[in-house]
Amino acid sequence: MAKKTCIPVKPWCPFCGQNVPPPKAPVQRKMNEFTMGECQCGAVYVCDETGHNIGSAMVECLVHASHDNWELAWDLIPEEDYLTDQIDNYDQVTHQVVETRNLDGRAVRGVLYFVRMNQEFAQASIQSGTGQQSEQEEALLRLPKEPIRDPKRTKKKASKKEVEELADSSDIDGLVDLLFDDAKTMRYLQRLLYDPEPDKRWFYAYVMGRVCARYASQKPGAVSDLLHRLFEACSDSAASHWGLIETVGSVIAGRPDLFGAFAAHILLYRNVPTTRVQTLWAMAEIAKVRPDIVRGTPFYSLFPMLGHPDPLTRGHAVLLFGLLKATEVQSQIEGLLQDGAMLTIYSEGRPEHTTVAALARQALERVAGV
Repeated sequence: MAKKTCIPVKPWCPFCGQNVPPPKAPVQRKMNEFTMGECQCGAVYVCDETGHNIGSAMVECLVHASHDNWELAWDLIPEEDYLTDQIDNYDQVTHQVVETRNLDGRAVRGVLYFVRMNQEFAQASIQSGTGQQSEQEEALLRLPKEPIRDPKRTKKKASKKEVEELADSSDIDGLVDLLFDDAKTMRYLQRLLYDPEPDKRWFYAYVMGRVCARYASQKPGAVSDLLHRLFEACSDSAASHWGLIETVGSVIAGRPDLFGAFAAHILLYRNVPTTRVQTLWAMAEIAKVRPDIVRGTPFYSLFPMLGHPDPLTRGHAVLLFGLLKATEVQSQIEGLLQDGAMLTIYSEGRPEHTTVAALARQALERVAGV
């Protein structure tokens, strides 16, 4: 995410938005002594400390991403076989990005150059290398790939009316195509979240999650920026939180391999009355596809929600802990088997009416299957 500030900040991955560790010298020393690193999303990066050798850094990074297979690296096509990006004004000494380009009287000109391989070429590079895959590499190979658009196509311009019509008709293909043509599509989608009807807000959040999941295959940095903007809006006490946390949860659930690190930040809004239920729902959406990510957060801070006086809160807490197969709260869930309070939950953007007791029975069935 582009962070414009005079205060030095930790460098981040332009594809997934996560902070990246300091680059280190490679195990196998080479002619070009660039330090290297790897993000959790599978992107690799090298550091050009002076900013004057970016060409050599680009080559070194691409070869490193190809597991030192030079022949494969030279055959790859930019944007089609791999994505690139860079972070400027990087200071390797303090591992910070300094927008002012000066730190304590010392010039800062470093560049972090990033490469993220697309699916089949990541697999080819691994197979031609050691044959051993890290967890990050295995996750990268499972990523769905969005087809590359013809650069010579006639691009359409997005309009508020067209975006709303496509969203209302669940035309995900149309929205994704329009988004690749015109980036304003994302802003128009976000405007729909402020609809006064709750059912529509939940549905639009679901639509945005599906659209972003596909768009992130080629433009993960843009989706990462969206998540940052949504979190910033949630932190603004003067702004409405309608649809924001729901969208964050939907987007992360759509691509947990890229954006799972954002899940922990959702918990910051668990005690805010206007976002308490949405926080539980968002964590539940992520738990449906990657319960390990939710368990990697301080999710235990949500345990008291099972005894909350609001049935919506109790019900969503039961839903979440059932998906997590949380034996830690099994006795509390059993205590809700007679709770006949009605509530509405949203699945794939559509409302479903149920009771706390029904959700408790489902949760216990999942826990029993551990």
